[in-house]
Amino acid sequence: MWRPERLAVGPRPATGVDIPALNRVFSDSFTERYHRDGLVSVRVPQLNPDVWTYAIRDAGNGAMLWHDEQDQLVAFNIAHRSGTEGWMGPLAVRTDRQEMGLGRIIVTAAIEWLRNEGVTTVGLETMPRTVENIGFYGRLGFVPGHLTVTMTGEASRRRVAGGSVLLGRLDVADREALIERCRARVDRSARGYDFTREVELTHELGLGDTVVLERGGEVIGFAIWHSAPLAAERHAEELRVLKLFADSGSTFERLILTLEGLAARKNLPKVAVRMQTAHQAAYQVLIDRGYRVRWTDLRMTLDGFAEAAVPQGEVLFSNWEI
Repeated sequence: MWRPERLAVGPRPATGVDIPALNRVFSDSFTERYHRDGLVSVRVPQLNPDVWTYAIRDAGNGAMLWHDEQDQLVAFNIAHRSGTEGWMGPLAVRTDRQEMGLGRIIVTAAIEWLRNEGVTTVGLETMPRTVENIGFYGRLGFVPGHLTVTMTGEASRRRVAGGSVLLGRLDVADREALIERCRARVDRSARGYDFTREVELTHELGLGDTVVLERGGEVIGFAIWHSAPLAAERHAEELRVLKLFADSGSTFERLILTLEGLAARKNLPKVAVRMQTAHQAAYQVLIDRGYRVRWTDLRMTLDGFAEAAVPQGEVLFSNWEI
C-alpha cells in the first residue's frame, strides 16, 4: 500500500482561515465513520462557521492542526480547557490517511497539551457502537465511564421562572460581577472548573446567552446556551445547552422550565440538553417532562484524570462537544 514520505507536519494552532478545510475534513471523516458503522444513509453536514470560530477561540493553542506534504489539512484535534476540566473534540483524520498512526499522534498531542495546562480531568466522547474507537482510546489510556444522552423537549410559553437573569441584558460591570459569582459557585462544587471563557465567547459572538438563577443574592444555578444553528446553511431549530449547574433537583427543574420559556421567546421549537447519566434524578426529571432521547455518546476519561464529582443532589452538565 502506498504511504506518504512524511505522515504529517504539525501541530500548529488553528485560525479562522482554516475553517473551510476543517469543515471538509470534519464532514468527510465523520460521514465515513457512520458508513463503516452501517449508517450508510447518513451524511454529516458541515458546521456553522460561527460555531467553528467559537470552538477555535475557546481552545486557543489547544486547537491543533496537522498538514500533509502538499500543505493540505490532514488531521485536527480541538482540545479545550475550562479551568481544570480538559477535553478534546472534535478530532478527525482525513479519510485517505486513516489507519496510518495519525490518530494516535493527534490524541497524544492533545493529552500532552492538556496535562501541561495543569488540568485534573482529561476526557472525550465517542459513539458507543463504534467499538474500534473505544478500543483505540483504551490503548491510549482512556477508560469508559457513563453516557452523555442528548435529549430534546418542547419549548413552552409558560412564564420564565422568577429570579432568572440573562447575562446579555446586563451592563458590562454587572455582567462581569455575575460571571465571577457563577465561577465561584461552580468552584465550590467542582474545584477548579471554570466556564468563564465559554460564557464570554457565547455573548461576544452572539451565539446565545447564559441564564442565571439566584435566591437571596446567591447563584443557585445557571446554563450556557446557544441558539445559533449548529450546521451550516440551516435555520436555528433548537436552544442547545452547553454547560449547566444546579445546586439541587428543584433548581434543576426550575432551570429547565426557564430554558423552555426562553426557547419559546426566540421562536425555537425545542430545547436540547446533553446530560450525563451519572445524574439519574435529573434524567428522570427530563423523562417526566416528555424529553426524548435523540443520541448517546460514551464518555471516556484518561486513567487518573477523572471528572470532578459534585456533592450529592447537585447537577453539573459539561458538554464535551461544540
